[in-house]
Amino acid sequence: MIKITLAGLCIGIEENSPRFAEFIAGYETPDGAPVFTVSTTEEDIAFEQTQNERRALRDDDVMRQWRHAYLEKLAVYRKIAERLPDYGACLFHGSAVAVDGEAYLFTARSGTGKSTHTRLWREHFGDRCVMINDDKPLLRLQEDGRIYVYGTPWDGKHHLSSNIRVPLKAVCILTRDEYNHIEPLAPEEAYSELMMQTFRPSDGNALMKTMEFLDTLTQRAGLYRLGCTMDPEAAVISYEGMQKHETERRI
Repeated sequence: MIKITLAGLCIGIEENSPRFAEFIAGYETPDGAPVFTVSTTEEDIAFEQTQNERRALRDDDVMRQWRHAYLEKLAVYRKIAERLPDYGACLFHGSAVAVDGEAYLFTARSGTGKSTHTRLWREHFGDRCVMINDDKPLLRLQEDGRIYVYGTPWDGKHHLSSNIRVPLKAVCILTRDEYNHIEPLAPEEAYSELMMQTFRPSDGNALMKTMEFLDTLTQRAGLYRLGCTMDPEAAVISYEGMQKHETERRI
């Protein structure tokens, strides 16, 4: 069994292949008892293949047989995500970047340009900016009342992540547009779209806890919709717009 730390939780994984050990390098936890342990079966692997086929059909993408090792990684993360709501955490589909010690989480449908936009942030802010996770970060509510964004090794095709936690400042729903503009959203405007990008557990109680977590998130983080081009100006407008509205929100 491998023990890793995700979102501040020690988790046991009954997977010992050299490739998987390499994949989670940097997240291992040699000491401490796991708060829970997960394992996968061949049925779990087949389920992930089916899910990928459905996504390919939805996105008009190429249908293919995914490698067993890749499907196994997805199956492990799904098993972990099913248990996280019991610990005030959830898996979120988005690209998370930190500037000056505060996290900004961009979310949208696949192919909209989340990774491109956070790349513009890294290019613009340089050393002030750190990539937390480019695809599937974890969010967790901590005892200080703040929601934190955590890096994980499940970090998308570009493999951009850091094993850090950063307090969440704002969540931005990304859309493509002919010019750059950003507007604040009310919780009721953002909730359904955020729910679509949040892992929804199959267990009813865990799903209820996830919905309660999103209620908390929409009350404690800034919420925005960004219409953007892929020009460098988009990073400046999105950052400055969120800074302005966050200052006004706290007055």
